[in-house]
Amino acid sequence: MHSTVDIQEVLRQTLIVAVKLGAPSLLASLFAGLCVSLFQAMTQVNEATLSFVPKFTAAMLTLIFTASFMSSILHAYAQMIFDQIIRVGGS
Repeated sequence: MHSTVDIQEVLRQTLIVAVKLGAPSLLASLFAGLCVSLFQAMTQVNEATLSFVPKFTAAMLTLIFTASFMSSILHAYAQMIFDQIIRVGGS
């Protein structure tokens, strides 16, 4: 007998995982962009390429510092998906 999988629950979990993985680096980039914009507004330096390096650096540092958190989130999500596959019977 095959069990049913609640597709809505799987999709909800997928969206939550996507937000958990994307939010830290996006928020860091947003904060870095805000700081650069404030600096540009105060100094009247209008260089479009000035904001790229701080945003990139903030995103990369955030990814480095949150790598273990992201790994555990992905591991738990993959385990949940594989458990769902096993529950259904792989067909």
